[in-house]
Amino acid sequence: MGVPNDDVVLIQKGKKPGEPCVITVNCPDKAGLGCDLCRIILEFGLCITRGDVSTDGKWCYILLWVEPHPVSLTVRWASLKNRLLSVCPSCSVSFYFNQPSCSSPSPVYLLKFCCLDRKGLLHDVTQVLCELELTIQRVKVMTTPDGRVMDLFFITDGMELLHTKRRQDDTCERLNAILGESCVSCELQLAGPEYEMQQGVSSISSEAAEELFNCEFSDKETRSQALSADLTKLKKACVTIDNSLSPAHTLIQMHCVDQKGLLYDIMRTMKDCNIQIAYGRYTSSTKGYRDVDLFVQQMDGKKMVDPEKQSALCSRLKVEMLHPLRAEIGRYYTSDRQWEVYRFLLEESHEYPLANNQTRTQIVDRVRRTLMGW
Repeated sequence: MGVPNDDVVLIQKGKKPGEPCVITVNCPDKAGLGCDLCRIILEFGLCITRGDVSTDGKWCYILLWVEPHPVSLTVRWASLKNRLLSVCPSCSVSFYFNQPSCSSPSPVYLLKFCCLDRKGLLHDVTQVLCELELTIQRVKVMTTPDGRVMDLFFITDGMELLHTKRRQDDTCERLNAILGESCVSCELQLAGPEYEMQQGVSSISSEAAEELFNCEFSDKETRSQALSADLTKLKKACVTIDNSLSPAHTLIQMHCVDQKGLLYDIMRTMKDCNIQIAYGRYTSSTKGYRDVDLFVQQMDGKKMVDPEKQSALCSRLKVEMLHPLRAEIGRYYTSDRQWEVYRFLLEESHEYPLANNQTRTQIVDRVRRTLMGW
């Protein structure tokens, strides 16, 4: 009984070049399903242009209109469908009587390789790992004076197959093909206690943490995240909560600048705050802005009426809209949150003198625009 797997996730490509593809998900509901789906779509380089979500708490129906970003990106549609299917609950009747309280986290593996250093090495390796659907949890890069590099990648497998010899061999072979004759060694194994020891450790200074995770923007032009006219757009984010339009649900309305991964950020926040979405609409971008309407309930099935909870949720959502980017690759903990933090050591060149404020601003601006999809 239930829905055949072929009908759980349907991907309909656009009839004409430039038209968005439509992803339909029809399956039993579970907490955080929308967040998981949006994360996978984002990992495949797709931008969600529109979306409709509807659920009765047991069964959900989701429509997402997506486009590759950049347009020239080659999307592995069959692999995307398999990944989406992997996070959808079983469609059998027994699912309702055997729902686990929580899923166990994916095991973390350590990928360690040594090779001759060269320009673009980190880019090439991360691209291969992305194509293999491996998620990077933490990276440590060490360069030696003799021109060699030792890279440690702590990774998890989206396909949950990295425990098999075939999957491990395929991963090493793909890396060896990229590294070529410069590769000295390549090893893959379960991560040991060294990964757990680094989980709560960060080299970020208190001043940098305050700047990265502050909920408000500073008007100081010297601030490293300053973005000229774009900064004004980000400040216009608006979140409102209304309990008068529905007898059973709370309406959350958002208006903010469009950016890459926006729907995922919203869905992840709802999942973190244990908020259930009964119906949602994510409209097309209008003059660079998005409108999002969500009818939600708390986990106990009641409306959100506590002013403190309302204020806390609005603040969390605004943080995602004001500071969607936080720029060591690893985890950083602040109060009850966990952020992905990326830190790079740049080497100065004649074309880009890092002592020059204008050059530094250009680098920050270019990186932010790339990550935001602007």
